[in-house]
Amino acid sequence: MDPSKYEIRKKKSFTPLGILFALVGLGLFAYFVKKAGVAQIADGIRRLGAGFVLIIAISAIRHMVRSFAWMLCMEPPYRLRFWDALRARLMGDAIGNILPFASFVISEPAKPALIRDRVPLMAGFSAIVIENLFYSLSVVVFVFSGMLALLLSFSLTKGLRLASIITLLVIAVIIVAAAFLFRRQVHFISGATRFLHRRGLDAKWVDKSRMLEDRVYGFYQRNTKRFLPILGLEACFHLAGVLEIYTVLSFISPTQPPTLFTAFILESVNRVITMAFKFIPLRMGVDEAGTGKVSKVLQFTEAVGVTLAIIRKARDVFWAAVGVALLFHRGISLRGVAAEAEAALAEQVAATRGATPNTSTSLTRENI
Repeated sequence: MDPSKYEIRKKKSFTPLGILFALVGLGLFAYFVKKAGVAQIADGIRRLGAGFVLIIAISAIRHMVRSFAWMLCMEPPYRLRFWDALRARLMGDAIGNILPFASFVISEPAKPALIRDRVPLMAGFSAIVIENLFYSLSVVVFVFSGMLALLLSFSLTKGLRLASIITLLVIAVIIVAAAFLFRRQVHFISGATRFLHRRGLDAKWVDKSRMLEDRVYGFYQRNTKRFLPILGLEACFHLAGVLEIYTVLSFISPTQPPTLFTAFILESVNRVITMAFKFIPLRMGVDEAGTGKVSKVLQFTEAVGVTLAIIRKARDVFWAAVGVALLFHRGISLRGVAAEAEAALAEQVAATRGATPNTSTSLTRENI
């Protein structure tokens, strides 16, 4: 099989799926908004009013701390500046929020590609992978704590109880599997790419995956003193999320004042929804459904939960707009970002083989 045809066909298959999931999300969104009550939701948004500026300020903390964490994951002799990390994160996240499936195949690799004029691509890419591993570990701990608190503290419907138990079991399996992989330093990514290579995948992906695994496991061995600061920054990300929900509920739910405990549970549920439904643009519909049902369990109205989900969506749209503005300012198209990430990775692999790297297309307005 021709690898280029394989990759093109794979990319094309995402388009109809993306459209389908977007339509399903819109349908669910309309249904749950109508069910919760358009008037009640509009009233809640009016009560928030200018408080939305405060929500944006709190959410900015989340982007900042993960940018700092990415900086700490960069190994000498390379150094990542805060502004470079922050703008790359905002631009990459904008791509992930706009394009279905982009978080899996474009948005994360795009972040180091967007700053490869500052640090080499593989150094930036391995650092973002390491930061995502720390983030994933913090999410696992946070979600496990939140689901356990929900199960032990509130009377749940059969569906919610089953979903909480399944989430806890999945997290337990992930913890055991991750501990095994890191303890044995299993090269499962390069093993998977070797398997796919025998079925038509370009051999360059085997080299890329092996290089990535070596860098990740090397960081684990060389930088144990950075672990606590990085985990502390990831914890600040989740704490800011709890504070954000607490602030929103303080505005939109005057009859049932929130507590930090209920905000903590709602944020843990939000993390589950984000992980499980990332392929749906802005988690349209599923966020309103999940947050609305859990809000009722926590003694809020369903309208309050749906309003909370919509305000979170408005926050995401705001930051996506900032990311798109940064992309436009640099004259970069979404297609250009993907092409640059691919070309830069190929260039890096050629260099490690001792070959003369190809000249890649720069991220300029020519890619628009």
